Amino acid sequence: MPPNAPKPPSVAIIGAGPGGLAAAVLLLASGAHVTIYERMDRVGGRSARLTEQGASGTYHFDTGPTFFLMPYVLGEVFAAAGRKMEDYLDLTRLDPMYRLVFGAAKGPDGGELKLDCTQDLHEMARRITQIEPHDGPAFTRMILENRAKLAAFEPVLRKPFKSVLDCLAPEMLRALPHLSPTQSVADWLGKRFTSEHVKMAMSFQTKYLGMSPFKCPSLFTILPFIEYEWGIWHPAGGCNAIMTALARLVEELGGQIKTLHPIEALTFAGNACTGVVSGGRTFAHDHVVLNADASWAIKNLIPASLRSGFTGAGTDAKLDAMDYSCSTFMIYAGVRGTLPLPHHTIYISRDYQTNIRQISQSMELSTDPSIYICNPSVIDSTLAPPGCSSVYILVPTPNAKSGIDWRQSAQRVKRDAYDRAEALCGFPLQDRVECERVYTPDDWEGQNINFGATFNLAHNLGQMLHLRPRHELPGVKNVWLVGGGTHPGSGLPVIFLSSQITAKLLCEKTGLDYAGQATPIASVLDPQSKLHEMVGARGK
Repeated sequence: MPPNAPKPPSVAIIGAGPGGLAAAVLLLASGAHVTIYERMDRVGGRSARLTEQGASGTYHFDTGPTFFLMPYVLGEVFAAAGRKMEDYLDLTRLDPMYRLVFGAAKGPDGGELKLDCTQDLHEMARRITQIEPHDGPAFTRMILENRAKLAAFEPVLRKPFKSVLDCLAPEMLRALPHLSPTQSVADWLGKRFTSEHVKMAMSFQTKYLGMSPFKCPSLFTILPFIEYEWGIWHPAGGCNAIMTALARLVEELGGQIKTLHPIEALTFAGNACTGVVSGGRTFAHDHVVLNADASWAIKNLIPASLRSGFTGAGTDAKLDAMDYSCSTFMIYAGVRGTLPLPHHTIYISRDYQTNIRQISQSMELSTDPSIYICNPSVIDSTLAPPGCSSVYILVPTPNAKSGIDWRQSAQRVKRDAYDRAEALCGFPLQDRVECERVYTPDDWEGQNINFGATFNLAHNLGQMLHLRPRHELPGVKNVWLVGGGTHPGSGLPVIFLSSQITAKLLCEKTGLDYAGQATPIASVLDPQSKLHEMVGARGK
């Protein structure tokens, strides 16, 4: 460093989740000094690894996300540090992407209707046509519409929203013709598809946001498009391998990761944050980036007297009154034997609308819940002993606002989940369980996730863009936010986008040259697609 050069800023990042790790890489690559404080003994946050011992050996599980989308976004983080993502991660594209099982319909074999979803768009259109002749061509038109929608809206996903005036920015105005703000995802799909099952196949992805397709804004029809455009990927070792790769890069760049360092408080001089308190010790920093659950962090780390700038939410009651996503009941089971299921299987309730309403409105347990089964051992031998399987079962549930007593309800939900899983795979799952861990919404809440809402604040129109907690928290100085609780929202790819936004803003504030660079969206959308030929020049 030249003798007269300004001292690089010292940045504390609270939480070694995906947003915090990616922000650390970007800030280190830009010249900042970075220390990550993580309360757990491992990195990952909600994308941590769980390890359990069974009679046959060691089983590993992703605690959170189990698949990866839009790899080019993560590639941008590595590129900012002069690295190649492929030197750190081994990614496998899944085909089928997932199997959908519709509880309310019969397939040709007399059993429940199944749809194996593939990134081969021609083949996918053919499979949909077998369910409903009208909907195969409608699928290809949907892909084209959402390719244009994402191309228009992607710049919005990359920009900060500091006030309502940012909604008048050129990027936003260019995106408006592609948006239908008064329509839900279900409304938008209902105008294009005939089969209820095909509509479900193109709308269940709103669960990635913890939301109902009947409430989720129609913008999010880009979610299935993203799957079909770039595929669904499995990192060898599970999604936590992404977190360990980022942690390795942080340390290569000179950053520090302090595990078992929960943050008890932030220190302030007036409204300017000056550091953090951990283990009773004060650590001075010029800036603090919160990668903890957004509303929990604001409630517990920002004094109430300094919170009024956040959409008027100066009290815990106002923060708690916001809309939150659903939660999840989780079973992580080490099982003897191999399951005859693909990597991802999703069972859709026989009465899907009632199931969704129970999760998000009446806040009660469903009598026929939808469930998701992840069976990564089918392609990744590193996660379970030979001849065994690491099985992940997820049941969407109401969040902790429901008041459900999980001490009484957990066994019922667990039994129903295992029964459904056994019906799907024809495999005596419960009889072969060697080890097991169960998480309820209470457990998620105990991990400092407000109301155990595992997908953060809901993504409704009143909590998007400038109405979501902002990257630079108003009312205080030197405090920043990254992760699913801020813009653009939940899910690994957009969390990595949030880390880019936060890191770039912090660099601008401190005079650092931001090292990151966005990939032009036109270069990663499929320019060779033959979909135009499939639907005809006039889009018929």
